[in-house]
Amino acid sequence: MKVVLYLFWLVLATEIAANSADFTVSVLTNDVPNARQMAETASGLLLVGTRRAGKLYAVVPPPTVDADPEVVTFATGLTMPSGIALLDGDLYVGALNRILRFPSIETTFREKPQPQIISDELPKKRHHGWKYLSVGPDRHLYVPVGAPCNICLSEDERHASILRVDPRTGASELYARGVRNSVGMAWHPKTHQLWFSDNGRDMLGDDVPDEEINVVEKPGAHYGYPFLHAGVVLDPKFGKEIGGRVFTPPKVRIQAHSAVLGMDFYTKEIFPPSYRNALFIAEHGSWNRTKKVGYRVSVIRIEADQTLTYEPFLDIWLNGQKASGRPNDVLVSKDGSLLISDDQEGVIYRVVYAGKSNDATNAASANATDTF
Repeated sequence: MKVVLYLFWLVLATEIAANSADFTVSVLTNDVPNARQMAETASGLLLVGTRRAGKLYAVVPPPTVDADPEVVTFATGLTMPSGIALLDGDLYVGALNRILRFPSIETTFREKPQPQIISDELPKKRHHGWKYLSVGPDRHLYVPVGAPCNICLSEDERHASILRVDPRTGASELYARGVRNSVGMAWHPKTHQLWFSDNGRDMLGDDVPDEEINVVEKPGAHYGYPFLHAGVVLDPKFGKEIGGRVFTPPKVRIQAHSAVLGMDFYTKEIFPPSYRNALFIAEHGSWNRTKKVGYRVSVIRIEADQTLTYEPFLDIWLNGQKASGRPNDVLVSKDGSLLISDDQEGVIYRVVYAGKSNDATNAASANATDTF
């Protein structure tokens, strides 16, 4: 199986190089079924959550360039443990209605560690119930709680929101409202504001409404759901109930049903300067459109005049209407490469810069793990 994948990705890497001589793609590991959100420890241990598999993985850096990374399954039987984040060496996991903590994960992951329960009082609805975690500048956890439906207005105000959670006590408060289903968050490296993705409602057509990339400029702001979508589309059922509500419009709109998920700002110096502080986004891909869209990684750049530009970065998983993978999360690694998780194929990809302008630093990065 690994030989087949190696040959497949060797051809793919060659095709990518032909289209863009500056970047190459390799498979870091193909042994992480249902890979979702990723987190990287200080030593380079890559931790990976899952949704359907109910497992947590640790991808151990290989001892030599020629060796494959070791994958250790250190937790099983959890309910949708898709969201993970690191704080002070502890791993926090969002598993449906629970926030769990695995203390000192770097030294305990081989010992089948038992998690501590920080909270088990989040909503239990499974529809959009999977989580994504982020640690803010205030050292609190930020946790989206999706709407328990395609389109509805829940009596529990925590639905369709982002919560701010105290990692010590599990106490939570509303940080953003009117957020249908966010599965991606990142903190801007300069403004320290929270950027988040939001998936639009279904059943309004192939191209309505757009997916959203939003920014929390004022905690407690409302982003429109279920009354207004993408800042411009009145909901057929709830739009008449807007009243005097004021909504924050999205910063960027992306093709409907692309399923924008994990995101990360590029803060390293390995990629060219034009990517400094750019936002990479995993587009998981459509399941509810007559012709597939998404299935790629895109990038948003913030220009000097503060205008935003959006474009595809890595568009390799959709050939016609056949999808060979579904990008779920992106992570800027400590070595400056970009990691991409694929929950369809159970693969972690690694993108490195191979351009001439950064030959010295890129060579050090490329030697860190196997590349094709």
